[in-house]
Amino acid sequence: MSERRVRVRFAPSPTGALHIGGVRTALYNYLFARKHGGDLIFRIEDTDSHRFVPGAEEYILESFQWLGIKFDEGVSFGGQHGPYRQSERRDIYKKYVDQLLAAGKAYIAFDTPEELEAKRAEIQNFQYDARTRSLMKNSLTLSAEEVEQRINDGQQYVVRFKVEPGREVKVDDMIRGEVIIKSDILDDKVLYKSADELPTYHLANIVDDHLMEVTHVIRGEEWLPSAPLHVLLYEAFGWADTMPRFAHLPLLLKPEGKGKLSKRDGDRLGFPVFPLEWHDPKTGEVSSGYRESGYFPEAVINFLALLGWNPGTEQELFTLDELVEAFDLSRCSKAGAKFDYQKGIWFNHEYMLKKSNEEISKLFAPIVAGNGIDEPMDRIRTVVALMKDRVNFVQELWPLCAFFFIAPTEYDEKTVNKRWKEYSAQQMTELAEVIEQLDDFSKEHQEEVIFHWVEEKGYKLGDVMNAFRLALVGIGKGPGMFDITEFLGKEETLNRLRRAIEVLK
Repeated sequence: MSERRVRVRFAPSPTGALHIGGVRTALYNYLFARKHGGDLIFRIEDTDSHRFVPGAEEYILESFQWLGIKFDEGVSFGGQHGPYRQSERRDIYKKYVDQLLAAGKAYIAFDTPEELEAKRAEIQNFQYDARTRSLMKNSLTLSAEEVEQRINDGQQYVVRFKVEPGREVKVDDMIRGEVIIKSDILDDKVLYKSADELPTYHLANIVDDHLMEVTHVIRGEEWLPSAPLHVLLYEAFGWADTMPRFAHLPLLLKPEGKGKLSKRDGDRLGFPVFPLEWHDPKTGEVSSGYRESGYFPEAVINFLALLGWNPGTEQELFTLDELVEAFDLSRCSKAGAKFDYQKGIWFNHEYMLKKSNEEISKLFAPIVAGNGIDEPMDRIRTVVALMKDRVNFVQELWPLCAFFFIAPTEYDEKTVNKRWKEYSAQQMTELAEVIEQLDDFSKEHQEEVIFHWVEEKGYKLGDVMNAFRLALVGIGKGPGMFDITEFLGKEETLNRLRRAIEVLK
C-alpha cells in the first residue's frame, strides 16, 4: 500500500445544496492528498435519477472554486479514469454485476415492493438475508428457466449481494481503529436495479474506487455501517489486495442540544449551513450561504478544519498550506464535533484583521457607492484602517462608518441626555473659534492646541470631548476624535459643530 500513489475522492450527489459537513469532508480529503503528494478526484454520484436537482452540480463546483479547494481530476477537470459521472458508466457497472452473478456472489430477486412490505408486516424486524432469502422470489429459490422467462417477459428485478453468515468482517479504520462486524447482521443489499439499468451506491462506489485506483476513502461517520459490505465486495471481486483504507470522520453536531447539524439549526440560530446561497428550483426557497453572508473563504476553511481535528498545538489560525503541513488523520476525533457557529464569526474577525486595508477597502467601496457616496479609494482606506477592528464582516462597516461620509441629521437621545450639558453649547461655540484659528489641521496639532485650550479654561476634558463627539458623529461612539476631525477636514468639522449647537442649544 505504501508504494501506491495516494489517491482520494470526493463524490457528492447532485441532489441540492452542498451541506457544510460535505465541505469539511472534501477539505479533509484535499488536505490528506496534498500532505501525501497525491491526487484528489471529483466524482458525481448520480445513480439515483429521481433525486437529481438541476443546477446542483454547478453549485457544488462553484462552492469549491470560492473556497480554494482544487481537484486534480474528475467531472469538469478531466483525467485518465473517466467518465467521472456515474450515470455515464452504466456499461462498466453491468460488466461487474454479471461477474458477481456468474461467481455466485450475487443473485437476482423479483420481489415487488408490495411483497416486501407484506413480508415486513409478517416478520418482525424483517431484513433480506441468509435467514429469509429462501422465502422470497429470487434466483436461489426459482429454477434457472423461470428466472430466464421472467427476465424475457420484462419483469423488473434487482441484483442482491449474497452475504454469507457466520463471518467476522474487519474494517481497518484510520480514525476508529479496527472495527469488527458480524456478517449475520448484514442484509443482502441491492447492488443493481433493472428498472433504470443503474447500480446502487454500494456497487458503483466499489467499482469506481477500484478502477480509479483510490487508496483511501475519507468520508462521514454516517457511511460507517456500509463499510463491512464494501469490504465483502472487495473480497468478492478478488480485489482485497488493493482495498482502500477507510477513515470515517466524526459528525458535525448541533450547536445546542443533541443530534447532527441540520439546516433548521442554521435557520433558527441565524447562521448558514451551505457554502453559497442556494435557490431551490423545486420549492423556490432561498437558503443563506457563507459567501453571501460576508465570510472570507479562508476563514470558513480554517473554521471547518478544526471541527473534529486538532493540530496538537495551541495554534488556531492556519493558511491552507499550513493546514496541509499540520494535517494528520490520526488527530481526528472519534466523537462528534459541536458546530460552534460563534467561533466561525470569530475566525472571520481574525481574518478581517489579517487582511490589508487595501483588500478590505476594495470590498467596502461598492457598499459606500451603493449608499450614494462618491469617495476616492484613499479616503475609504483611511476609514477602513480606523474601523475594521470593530467589526466581524465587511458589511457591518457601513452602519458604524456612515458618519464619516454623511453628517448626522439627528442626535441619539440617550447620548444627548447624558453628554450634552447646559453649558455644552457655550463650550462648543468657543471650541469652534479655536478650530477656526488652526492653520495646521493634522490630528497631532489639533490635539495639542485643543487640550491646551481646555486646560487653560479649566473645563473638564471629558465634558468637552463627549459633546464634541456627539456634535460630529450624532452618537457617543467612534474612533479617536482627532482621527475623525482630520478625516472630515476643518470646514466640515465646523459645519457639523455649528449645526449641533443650533439644534441642541
